[in-house]
Amino acid sequence: MGASAAFRRLLTGPFEGLTEISPRLCRGSFNFDANLHPELIERLRGAPVRLDDRVRGLPDSVRTRRPREGKWSIQEHAGHLGDLESLWAGRVEAFLSGAAELGAADMTNRKTTEADHNTVGIDEVLAAFSHERAELVAKLDSLDPSDFSRESMHPRLGQTMRLVDMLLFLAEHDDYHMATITELLGGEEG
Repeated sequence: MGASAAFRRLLTGPFEGLTEISPRLCRGSFNFDANLHPELIERLRGAPVRLDDRVRGLPDSVRTRRPREGKWSIQEHAGHLGDLESLWAGRVEAFLSGAAELGAADMTNRKTTEADHNTVGIDEVLAAFSHERAELVAKLDSLDPSDFSRESMHPRLGQTMRLVDMLLFLAEHDDYHMATITELLGGEEG
């Protein structure tokens, strides 16, 4: 099934297909059942383990190699996931406080560029993401089910979204970078 067909199914039907869409397709109405938040939280909870499984044990030369100028290495993609945890946590707080608009993401990814993730050990990169994500998931685990229907305006998309929609967006963002890491690995794993 193509990504656009999966996204249409997501908007109108069952939970299946969530792993087949991309954040780039999240333009349009979000109207799936907010009671699907436990499944999305589990995707978020598992992301650090999946990332660790993909990158730990790879030689530094493989993890830090950029495919071409201006593109991130595997390790930079991994670091980027941790870099955005403060954005996601801030957005959760914005939903819970009833903010009219969510905080904007830095689309230049300055934080990732300035972090220079290729110069630090992979253990540090993975530990930072794991720690930050665990805090986010603990916060989500503490919420009342009704909180996942809270709404706020997404500044870049220019549309209202619910907290549960943001969780989908985040899970898809994770998966996008995991898939990119897999593509960068190509035949490196053997």
